[in-house]
Amino acid sequence: QVQLVESGGGLVQPGGSLRLSCAASGFTFSAYVMAWYRQAPGKERELVAAINTGGTTSYRDSVKGRFTISRDNAKNTVYLQMNSVKPEDTAIYYCKAVLGRANYWGQGTQVTVSS
Repeated sequence: QVQLVESGGGLVQPGGSLRLSCAASGFTFSAYVMAWYRQAPGKERELVAAINTGGTTSYRDSVKGRFTISRDNAKNTVYLQMNSVKPEDTAIYYCKAVLGRANYWGQGTQVTVSS
């Protein structure tokens, strides 16, 4: 059974940091591209960052220099380190695993940036 379980969300002040984790099981984690998406209230889900099987990363412009995606294939886990967070980073954050036509989503974790 495929599972992606996100954790690490919560309330953080502007300028603060948060690290999200996504633990995977039920598939060959190392073979999949892993990504973080987010969805703010009233907005469409958007890609935040991705990391391929070789460790190459990509980011949306608004998070470049602030967020870092990484993966630990030994632990079947992908991370999103969020630094210098802003109120506009408030959203539900989802991880996604992709391999060709196969793709899996986690249930999401809420991140709220507020003072």
